[in-house]
Amino acid sequence: MYDYIKGQLAEATPTQAIVETGGIGYKLEISLQTFTEIQNLKEIKLFIYYHVKEDVAMWYGFYTKAERDMFMKLINVNGIGPNTARMMLSSLSSDELKNAIISGDVNKIKSIKGIGLKTAQRVIIDLKDKIVKGGDTSMESLMAGGVPKTRSAQEALSALVMLGFNKAAAEKVINGIVKDNPQYTLEELVKYSLKRL
Repeated sequence: MYDYIKGQLAEATPTQAIVETGGIGYKLEISLQTFTEIQNLKEIKLFIYYHVKEDVAMWYGFYTKAERDMFMKLINVNGIGPNTARMMLSSLSSDELKNAIISGDVNKIKSIKGIGLKTAQRVIIDLKDKIVKGGDTSMESLMAGGVPKTRSAQEALSALVMLGFNKAAAEKVINGIVKDNPQYTLEELVKYSLKRL
């Protein structure tokens, strides 16, 4: 529904940020990772996640899409709620957590306050395949791929990966299409890629 919020950083603590935009102050729950990045900024942009459960509605803010993606993966693990996921992202960076999951480092995950052996094992079992197969679909990571660095090509790749297509196969198809005609629009790239995939 909402992707990000941009505005003045009115207040920041290691667990919360208040972002003022349009005369309204939005209170967002944040990780220590995000706090470290924003604490000295005046204008900020945070990627957001809106969590609603029974009588509780809360906004969570993230400095990067990669952190938000990891948060969303974590809260889909049985027994991990938003506050536990935020604690995990305050203890380890998104990359450290991702690497610990991929390598099956139970001890690293277990070292996070409030995470026991069974939860650490469940995180690895539930997320390892998703992280390895799905890869990181944030634009920053896609830019590192083998697709031409045009905005249309990058957005087309992102769209195809989000639709469930294999990243390597989508890259190959987009490369071929861009080689034929580098001037294709985003819509054309996606349309022609879908025909070839």
